[in-house]
Amino acid sequence: MDAGLLGSIVTVVFFILFIAILVWAFYRGNKKKFEDAGNLPFQEDADEVRKPD
Repeated sequence: MDAGLLGSIVTVVFFILFIAILVWAFYRGNKKKFEDAGNLPFQEDADEVRKPD
């Protein structure tokens, strides 16, 4: 196995991995989980403001 073939195999593997990550990121079932994770900083700030001193 020479370096050219190995480089081609690695390129194809990373391309497939990239496509898999895109499918996972845009899968409809993950939307609620990602929105909740994205709003975490705002929820923590709101909780700190609401706490009485």
